[in-house]
Amino acid sequence: MIYHTDIKELKLFKKGKVRDVYEINDNLLFVATDRISCFDYILPTAITDKGKLLTQISLFWFDYLSDIIENHLITADFDVLPKALSGYRDVLEDRFMIVKKTEVIPFECVVRGYISGSAWKEYQAKQSVCGLALPSGLLEFSKLETPIFTPATKAEAGHDENVDFDYMASKIGLDLAAKLMELSLKIYSKARDYASQRGIIIADTKFEFGLDGDRVILIDEVLTPDSSRFWPSSNYQPGSSSSPISFDKQFVRDYLETTGWDKNSNPPELPKAVVEKTLEKYKEALSLLIQ
Repeated sequence: MIYHTDIKELKLFKKGKVRDVYEINDNLLFVATDRISCFDYILPTAITDKGKLLTQISLFWFDYLSDIIENHLITADFDVLPKALSGYRDVLEDRFMIVKKTEVIPFECVVRGYISGSAWKEYQAKQSVCGLALPSGLLEFSKLETPIFTPATKAEAGHDENVDFDYMASKIGLDLAAKLMELSLKIYSKARDYASQRGIIIADTKFEFGLDGDRVILIDEVLTPDSSRFWPSSNYQPGSSSSPISFDKQFVRDYLETTGWDKNSNPPELPKAVVEKTLEKYKEALSLLIQ
């Protein structure tokens, strides 16, 4: 189990909710820990080997989607790391990527194929999501006739904020915003079709992009259970009174909702049964996607 990393030979670039990022020459070393975050808090309990599973899923998708867009991956092979890091095999192997350092575009590029979460709450209030009008009569978890692009601001801490396309375009320019929307929808569609053949519904997901010179490339993690809602198609039912049994961390969110935690103080520890069930779901997602 890796909760924190401490690679003294490298300069820490950033510590995120899940990943520790170091500078390595002119690039970055991403290390996916076993931390898990919910409701914008890092939980005190780790999910053993979660970081390895997330990394393997991202590596699969980077390769599968490479015909659509370049990505920031350079290598995930431990044996090509500098010799100074040879003593960190237990910390790094199967949970790291060396990636290009890019100019990060400061928006989460969210694509929704189904209505759930914050989108459902907004639809109930306004019958729209991020300024996009939707048909009346949708149920929670309904499949949308056409996937929608709903960007959000990137927050280092606290909530990302849903915004409309015009706001995004006003900040980064219309041409770049339109390109990101086109790419996001195209990536989602290809991944959705692949996953559906393997019994997984990708209800929604978020992508991050960066500029490598003047080229837009796919960065961060991609289409993992941490950045997406994965539902098994076998028991999908729109309008259900409870969230679909999922392959993502919704299982942890649902548990936390039963604890009385106020979401404004330190979160509680997760019981062993919740940890084991969550790990089982992540493993199942990896197995179904890569078989």
